[in-house]
Amino acid sequence: MNQQRQRVLDGLRELAAIQSELGRRYARSRQMHPTDAAAIVEIITAEEHGRPLTPARLAERIGLTTGATSILLNRLEDAGHIVRTRENSDRRIVTLHSTPDIRADADDYYEPLAHRLDAALHDHSPAELALIEATVDRLRSTINAYLEDPR
Repeated sequence: MNQQRQRVLDGLRELAAIQSELGRRYARSRQMHPTDAAAIVEIITAEEHGRPLTPARLAERIGLTTGATSILLNRLEDAGHIVRTRENSDRRIVTLHSTPDIRADADDYYEPLAHRLDAALHDHSPAELALIEATVDRLRSTINAYLEDPR
């Protein structure tokens, strides 16, 4: 493999590891189990993109069985961090939503980083950002395809 491409891939792996550490530190700072914090972040992120998660989709995103996810959701609901709703026309579909308090808490923790990351990208031209975006999309698609069929 080309050394420059290898350095890029190494940097992406390090970025993923740092992202995981960030989640663990958020959980520790809020005296939560890391899986609870990961679930909250997934729920909030999905809401921000206008695509609230179902319990089954959350289970996929955080790597739990549906049974373990059900226990997790009960715990998060009892703590006042999430609510389950049935706003879909198909009333069997449950969607997950963060409560205002946990959303504000997560914003307090992650917002300063979001500003720093935005500043880190600020000096890139629209063309450079388009290239970065396309590259990230292509890498994400490649990994998703591998997860679907690792052969």
